[in-house]
Amino acid sequence: MNTLTQPFFQHALLAGTAIALAAGLVGYFLVLRAQIFTGDALSHVAFTGAMAALAGGYDLRLGLFAATVGGGLLLGGIGRKGRPDDVAIGSVFAWILGLGAFFLTIYTTSRSAAQGGAGTSVLFGSIFGLNADQTLLAVLIAAAVCAALLLIARPLLFATLDEAVAAARGVPVRALGLGFLALVGACAGEATQAVGSLLLLGLLAAPAGAAIRLTDRPFRALGLSAGLAVLEMWVGLLLSAEVPTLPPSFSIMATATAVYAATFLVRPARAARQGRAELPA
Repeated sequence: MNTLTQPFFQHALLAGTAIALAAGLVGYFLVLRAQIFTGDALSHVAFTGAMAALAGGYDLRLGLFAATVGGGLLLGGIGRKGRPDDVAIGSVFAWILGLGAFFLTIYTTSRSAAQGGAGTSVLFGSIFGLNADQTLLAVLIAAAVCAALLLIARPLLFATLDEAVAAARGVPVRALGLGFLALVGACAGEATQAVGSLLLLGLLAAPAGAAIRLTDRPFRALGLSAGLAVLEMWVGLLLSAEVPTLPPSFSIMATATAVYAATFLVRPARAARQGRAELPA
């Protein structure tokens, strides 16, 4: 039977496309604002939130989204103008991860061995395990994240490129920064379902990093980041479907890494062509 026609693959493809689209859009601004460390911190927050929910007997998605969105707002709130600094992130980083280990211990010692595998799913994702309801929820949340990000894209870009001038012209820089971090948190919760909390940073950063290397135009790079993320998701899922020994999280991240590495070959060639074009005749 063709794997591509199976419900589990179709659910993964639909949810994965929506998640990748949101990750590509949010990831672009995350890279442009030099807040990659924030994404890394939220990956640990995602693990802790999911484990806390499981230890308490709740749906892990409840803890996942509450922790990542709340964590994003907290980091923005203790930083400058909605931008968390490295000291603020580092102050809570290790403590949050340790708290996750604490909740994992509670969960695994109070549940059966089969249920204890949920911790592995949180760490490495389980996109092939999504059912129809979970897929629909993932698509709706991703659509909301995309819509909100596109709504604030222009003022957020202005505040990112020249914060002082944007503030002088009345752009609510701090509110935009906090709103953006809430979107990063929601996107981190989404991406955890696809590639796991340990690997979600790659889904946020790799397509955006590749897009920024390929074009200097902001909105073209924003669209390219989203397109690359979706393409990498599709290729990763197809690879895992055709080669069952490859976990989907590994295939997705391997594809994203390969695309990013390829830009190091494309960018010098592009720069050389531009340099020749600028030489006087």
